[in-house]
Amino acid sequence: MQAGDLLVILEAMKMEHEVRAAIGGRLGDVFFAAGELVESGALLARIEPLGATVAQPAATAPTEASAPASGSLRADLQRTLDRHAPTHDASRPEAVARRHALGLRTARENITDLCDAGSFMEYGALAVAAQRSRRSEEDLVRNTPADGMVTGIGSINGAQFGPQASRAVVMAYDATVLAGTQGMRNHQKTDRMLGIALQNKLPVVLFAEGGGGRPGDTDMPIVAGLHVGTFASFARLNGRVPVIGVVAGRCFAGNAALLGCCDVIIAARGSNIGMGGPAMVEGGGLGVFKPEQIGPAGVQHGNGVIDVLVDDEVQAVVAARHYLSFFQGATTDFAAPDALALRAVVPENRLRVYDTRAAIGGIADAGSVLALRAGFGQGIHTALARIEGRPVGILANNPLHLGGAIDADAADKAARFMQLCNAHGLPLVSLVDTPGFMVGPETEAQAQVRHVSRLFIAAAHLRVPFFSVVLRKGYGLGAMAMTAGSFHAPAFNVAWPTGEFGAMGLEGAVKLGYRKELEAQPAGPQREALYETLVAQQYDKGSALNMATTLEIDAVIDPAQTRDWLVRGLQSSPIRPADGALAIDTW
Repeated sequence: MQAGDLLVILEAMKMEHEVRAAIGGRLGDVFFAAGELVESGALLARIEPLGATVAQPAATAPTEASAPASGSLRADLQRTLDRHAPTHDASRPEAVARRHALGLRTARENITDLCDAGSFMEYGALAVAAQRSRRSEEDLVRNTPADGMVTGIGSINGAQFGPQASRAVVMAYDATVLAGTQGMRNHQKTDRMLGIALQNKLPVVLFAEGGGGRPGDTDMPIVAGLHVGTFASFARLNGRVPVIGVVAGRCFAGNAALLGCCDVIIAARGSNIGMGGPAMVEGGGLGVFKPEQIGPAGVQHGNGVIDVLVDDEVQAVVAARHYLSFFQGATTDFAAPDALALRAVVPENRLRVYDTRAAIGGIADAGSVLALRAGFGQGIHTALARIEGRPVGILANNPLHLGGAIDADAADKAARFMQLCNAHGLPLVSLVDTPGFMVGPETEAQAQVRHVSRLFIAAAHLRVPFFSVVLRKGYGLGAMAMTAGSFHAPAFNVAWPTGEFGAMGLEGAVKLGYRKELEAQPAGPQREALYETLVAQQYDKGSALNMATTLEIDAVIDPAQTRDWLVRGLQSSPIRPADGALAIDTW
């Protein structure tokens, strides 16, 4: 007998404990027979060392079983590996080929691209569709891997923000499995991941492509399945953690409902998004349509459903990583723009339009700007950006659209953007150049009163610092709405030398306030000359320099100093703790 050879097996609490020889030698006396009760500390046997006269007690402490031979696998491990094989793209070449033929990627390819290498831990990989009563186990394992949804936790931007800040829940409907429909098991998986996200305050990224609820699951004793908690659980994340929706291909019904709950929707140009697909539309007696006719990306970008429109899934993943980075922390690696370029943004001709996105680019770190909802509400630009590495939200009036006047769509867009930044703790920068709210019978028919008032309500509930820079026009209620409700509401409200102010537009103020004087002059050059003189007087009175003397604004600054003002403001203005839940409108 050699040291380490098995002597006996003791059974205790239904578990077996191996007792092995402590030394080599010849087995001598054995004091117990099989099946006998052994007391603690009892002597089991003696081992006589070869060439020795004194027998030694046998070792009684159990030791680990010897490892299997190198290169061999235990049967249970082999079964586990075999069972996981169908969940991998490599095991489903035909399905993957069909996906690639559409110019699209698989769910797992998107997740691999999104998450840092090797960081994704999959939950629920062995689930199959709840259809055992109509399909064989082999069929389900082979053709419904993960029940059509890949879920787990991975690291995103980990090299930049570290392991703790980079963790995120990632969920992707698998369009190669039952068209990415929502089955009972993948609802259960979703609910599990949403609970983890809420409990651990993890961001969520959802690849939402799919056809909605699946009618073919027969293993569950239910009728309609309207009791599932997925939609309520998903909505509960609103305002608590960043939630990102990504779509390529077709996204209808239940999948679209989850997508619509996301903070931001990133979609490829070839996508279609709708609350009902062709079958549901036809079933409702609303006509027969092709999937491509329902909610195409161009329409959904223009109406505000899509926040970021990209060419394909590759760009969608890049945009998702970029968006999420703003909520993962500040960076120390940044490149400052040319501050002097800001001096040339506003034309010397006060009536000439210009692009305020040049001002955004001249303030933000190079390459950091991510525009949101660019196809909708074009009277106001909204973008996430960084200033010396710190993430901020930026609002800017757009003089290229309605002269910068704020219409209903622009107000909705800006108010929701303020809610988004407020919920997730991003300071706000407002670049003001507006003649005020849009007015007129046609405008009021669009519920303008309610829409534009959202700006005041959203601003009144801000917990994040708000900074205003008036680039040129700052008139009336519209200008007040762009400065958090009042010129003295922001942490600072400064103007460039081109700033001009008034209770309403200068030209309109002259025409209304000096109507009698103007009508007293003969129509023609004399009246026009008086009009121009009065406008010039109003301009001088409402100039930035004069406004600063009355303390209605805090300062008039060189445009090249704008970034410095914002940096110092960010350093000195804290973000207040959230006072309860901070909801973000889906619209």
